Amino acid sequence: MPLLRWQLGRLGNLGKVGIGLMLATGIYYLLVVMPQEAELQQLKDRAVALQAQAASKNSSSEGADSEASKRMSGDQALQVFYDFFPRVDSSPFWIRELVRVAKKQGVELTSSEYRLINDNDARLARYEMVLPVKGKYSQIRAFIAEALEAVPAMAISAIAIKRESTASDKLEVRLEINLYMTK
Repeated sequence: MPLLRWQLGRLGNLGKVGIGLMLATGIYYLLVVMPQEAELQQLKDRAVALQAQAASKNSSSEGADSEASKRMSGDQALQVFYDFFPRVDSSPFWIRELVRVAKKQGVELTSSEYRLINDNDARLARYEMVLPVKGKYSQIRAFIAEALEAVPAMAISAIAIKRESTASDKLEVRLEINLYMTK
């Protein structure tokens, strides 16, 4: 014991702080890092097992998918693609759906512009809509997200955002939307 005191006395204050930090580091490693390493290893093992499981599912489903795709001709696949899109005569329903989503999210739709673009040789028609929307950022973002889910054949081609002043929490957004439909 006297030898230990003598050695500590030789170290000085800075040496004592260094030894204290080394002891604190060792305790931290034992109490925090080692348990986390064990948990990390368990997560890695689980990830490997899930990847192996997913790979086995993909290999079994690829066989079924390749059989289905072999059975479907090019014309059939193209027809399945076109069947995804709504018909042109259903456009009022989709516009009402957008209005319903806007009301649900609490955004204000003002005078909208609609234009049907119909190429003669194409099987798809494009319904161009310009929707001026007013509301808070969170409301407009929720409106856009829900509208894209509610109307799956819709694509947003442009967004213009304007705020009157930095103090205002209301935004004026101009959405340019394309709704693709079959003829």
